[in-house]
Amino acid sequence: MRKVRAIPRRGKEPYFSFYQMLGFYPDRIDLYQEALTHRSSSIRVNSKWINNERLEFLGDAILDAIVADILYKKFENKKEGFLTSTRSRIVQRDTLNKIAVEIGIDKIITTSTRNLAHNTNIFGDALEAIIGAIYLDQGYRVTKKFVYETLIKEHINIDNVLKSEVDFKSRLIEWGQKHKVEVAFELVESSYDEQNNPIFKSMVLVGGLDLGSGKGYSKKESHQKASKKAIKKLRNDNELLDVLLGKDKAQETLNEEELEGLNDD
Repeated sequence: MRKVRAIPRRGKEPYFSFYQMLGFYPDRIDLYQEALTHRSSSIRVNSKWINNERLEFLGDAILDAIVADILYKKFENKKEGFLTSTRSRIVQRDTLNKIAVEIGIDKIITTSTRNLAHNTNIFGDALEAIIGAIYLDQGYRVTKKFVYETLIKEHINIDNVLKSEVDFKSRLIEWGQKHKVEVAFELVESSYDEQNNPIFKSMVLVGGLDLGSGKGYSKKESHQKASKKAIKKLRNDNELLDVLLGKDKAQETLNEEELEGLNDD
């Protein structure tokens, strides 16, 4: 069992620790301590369990909005599809996990999860929770400055992001939007492994057809794996394209380079 002690609540030290990470002193330090409390180490306060899940939900939405704001202004002549796929690559889970470790979240998070090897999303989730805490504590302007100055400029090379392959889920959704084919994800089942880590199984429906399922230690990971299987079917099954798009449109799609971008490896 690994349990990292939460940073102290009193004295100058907790404020200085956050200053080193964030670049400013927080006003409501309790928000940041909550952001660093994983569900496995929830604290009961006045009949309410406190952990970072609610802040993660908020931070996820705020991060999407800020990155969209930045990209919209940076790439004035780019279309919606480009902006959407670029944002997806910037905020993808692997990137957030990596940044979270680089800024030291892994050293100060409070968690009782036994095996972090299969739970690296804990750090990225905590980073999103921190973003939610900044928004509530300091407002949108400070949050945007933190995301741009501390996260993007220091830890993400946008030029490299543009050269990298977009995640499977985003590519699949973008393809569906272009061809007016609905792409939906459904949670098939959720369970726990032997170490009490949550496991999710999701399937992806493309045009109402089940094109694959995937398992992961988060819903997002299960969506990615299901999308990868769906993309492989779209690339290799011409009859499937006929059903989804009609023969004429399917042939047009095959003649274009778009499916070449739906790499499955």
